[in-house]
Amino acid sequence: MKSWLHAARLRTLPLASASIILGSALAYAQQQFFWTVLVLALVTALLLQILSNLANDYGDAEKGLDDDTRLGPQRAIQAGLLSRQQMLRAIISVAGLSIVAGLALLSVSLGNNVTAWLGFIGLGGLSIIAAIAYTMGSKPYGYRGFGDISVFIFFGLLGVLGSYYLHTHQFDQRVLMLAAANGLLATAVLNINNLRDFKPDQQAGKHTLAVRLGEYRARCYHLALVYFALVLFALVTWLQAPLSLAWLFILPALALIKVSHAVFVGYQAQDLDQQLQATAKLSFIIALVFSAGIQISW
Repeated sequence: MKSWLHAARLRTLPLASASIILGSALAYAQQQFFWTVLVLALVTALLLQILSNLANDYGDAEKGLDDDTRLGPQRAIQAGLLSRQQMLRAIISVAGLSIVAGLALLSVSLGNNVTAWLGFIGLGGLSIIAAIAYTMGSKPYGYRGFGDISVFIFFGLLGVLGSYYLHTHQFDQRVLMLAAANGLLATAVLNINNLRDFKPDQQAGKHTLAVRLGEYRARCYHLALVYFALVLFALVTWLQAPLSLAWLFILPALALIKVSHAVFVGYQAQDLDQQLQATAKLSFIIALVFSAGIQISW
């Protein structure tokens, strides 16, 4: 059990759920909220995140990237906790569970809306493919600098807009802005991961966006991700709920700014790993605080 928990990388799961919580909270503020949708959407999102983590473990091990030069936490296969065969079977099993949870979610939310069913089945299929193809296969897109785009789409646009739609059956421009903000913060977490692994990735030919940009520009890019996300949160609050408690998101935002500047000047892998964890936690807290505060006025 400890080996599987290690492989699932539990510390990544709060960030995966932030988009679902935010989208559902916005639906709740409009009195169009269903607990079954929230629970099934969370289960589906968490399974997809675990699927991505397992596939990442397997893909990096298969390509020989998880070795003693890697600076982050040891992966399960690298540490000898699980075999590749065990991991591959787990990937297939979790992918199957993701499909079951996703279909249950669509059944509860969409009823007989055939058009919506087809759209979300397509998005669900893309989500599974994206989770697996990040590091697995002959041409993993995570090794070619496209991981940031994927994280922005699935942790931001799809997670927030999709969960909001499954409650309300409609879209909203304000929700799009918040979806972008959440996606930017999730992308910032990935960027710290890539900064931490910059040198071994560069040596192994893993061309993440950080490697493509270079260390200095990748750090500037990180500040841009965080600041633009916080501006979007503030803009939506100012335009739509200026008297709400959603402004309390500024408190964890200030802590996040401090952490982001530590990322900009920090080059030690251990420090970057701590800042990665702090950024993930603060991003989740910002989504929670904003979600709770927005209920006062929307």
